[in-house]
Amino acid sequence: MTKLSTLGDAISRNLNNGDTVYAAGFTHLIPFAAGHEIIRQGYKNLTLARATPDLIYDQIVAAGCANKVIFSYMGNPGVGSLRIVRKQIEAGNLEWEEYSHFAMISRLQAGAAGLPFMPMNQTAAVDLELANPKYQYVEDPYSGNKVVVVPALNPDLAIVHVQRSDSEGNAHIWGITGEQREATFAASKVVLTAEEIVDEQVIRSDPNRTLIPGFIVDAVCHVPYAAHPSYTQGYYDRDNAFYLEWDAVSRMIEDVQSYLDEWVYGVSDRQEYWEKLGAEVHERLSLIHI
Repeated sequence: MTKLSTLGDAISRNLNNGDTVYAAGFTHLIPFAAGHEIIRQGYKNLTLARATPDLIYDQIVAAGCANKVIFSYMGNPGVGSLRIVRKQIEAGNLEWEEYSHFAMISRLQAGAAGLPFMPMNQTAAVDLELANPKYQYVEDPYSGNKVVVVPALNPDLAIVHVQRSDSEGNAHIWGITGEQREATFAASKVVLTAEEIVDEQVIRSDPNRTLIPGFIVDAVCHVPYAAHPSYTQGYYDRDNAFYLEWDAVSRMIEDVQSYLDEWVYGVSDRQEYWEKLGAEVHERLSLIHI
């Protein structure tokens, strides 16, 4: 049975106000199109979980959709701070939980495995262990030593962008992979956006790339360029200029609102967004010249 859906329908059917959302991807395959759809649909009181929150969480917070962030490292990659998220945390308007990268992935691994927590060796992030009460200690029954544990993370919805998927959600990912697999297995519901929808025989022809099996996927959406301004290996490059521009835009809330009005609320879908970016950006991000 096909799971193909428009992105708008997939979000509206699988997300509720107050849910915990995990938008997966590490520098690569970040699901910006789905984030913009969440903003357009006006969700409220979301908890945004993600290792390395990217600009998409700055934008979702700026739109007033979230009341909490759960993260490990937070910033505009290669540029500086996520100004909106940081300001909202410092103002006391946004709840937050911070973890080390390893602890965040350990939480997803526990959730994916159906375990209540995951043990881990003590890391260099001792201050985090002291500041975050979700870090706890148990005794190793074999050695008697103390072991750090973190609780399982089970998002209500995981959103993942992939290079290609069949209509049932069996999806290929290659290049830099992050926590996509763990996030999808840990989540209650899964929405995929894909650069291409292909026949199942294409997926079967290269099973090593099938990081996400269809049986855990709830909706599949054909959304080319869904990762911009991040990149999709084999399809388009990272828009480094955008990350620099966002640093300037995000200094003033008025400029952020103008951006959202023009580039999120002012377009109906990702295709209109991509066309609006224009030929110069298309050419700059093309892989033909790389």
